Amino acid sequence: MAEDMTIESYLAAGGVLTNPMNVPPRYRAELMKLMATFVDSELAGAAGFADIINEGPGIKERIAAAKIVLEKTDNADCVLRIMGEFGANTERYATHHPWTARLERSADIGATRSEHDMRLAVFNYPIEGWVDAVVMNLLMSRAVVVQLAEFSMISYQPLAEAFRTIAPIEAHHGELALEGAVKLVEEGHAAGMQGSVDYWWPRVAASFGTGSSKKAGSLREMGLRKSSNTELRTRWEAEAGSLLENLGLKKP
Repeated sequence: MAEDMTIESYLAAGGVLTNPMNVPPRYRAELMKLMATFVDSELAGAAGFADIINEGPGIKERIAAAKIVLEKTDNADCVLRIMGEFGANTERYATHHPWTARLERSADIGATRSEHDMRLAVFNYPIEGWVDAVVMNLLMSRAVVVQLAEFSMISYQPLAEAFRTIAPIEAHHGELALEGAVKLVEEGHAAGMQGSVDYWWPRVAASFGTGSSKKAGSLREMGLRKSSNTELRTRWEAEAGSLLENLGLKKP
């Protein structure tokens, strides 16, 4: 960074940061929010799937669900370690939140966060049975892939590298979900799956936030975003819609 260049102008020009000591306060606040949202969502997602493992129809399905729980927890820990470098209390963090807490199935909170933590709103809804779990994972894992492609380019290099390591792991969760979905269709569960698609589609879509985020410009200047919420959601809709079409299912 040139000596006469501010950190803000350095970031706006595409520069990267590598050390917590060099991070401006506003940047730190947004970075911590991003990390907390990811960690909380991974831990809440893992808790939801942990409850469903024994509903898997066979050993292979239960292994797949257990693998997802293990890897999501590990991914959360990977980012939590970086939060620790910024002073987060990592010892207390994971044990003092009700990760299994869920709303009523009929609740509709849009993109509102839980009062307990920073998880995405979608992780406040309960999973009902194996078919529902497979469909939720199919749609949400595709959303995570889209979001991680964005996060892998952020200007805080250690976190960008962590997300690049995590991305293929999360992509594999989507592959496991697709494998499970194909099997369910072959076994005649398409009608139940369509009901789950109709339930989860708008809730996963809401995880991208609104298209008119006032902070989008400043996040872009800080190198913490490149694409808008609308662009990310549109990408997800196209990719998830294609998956559903190949399964003989319809997006709402």
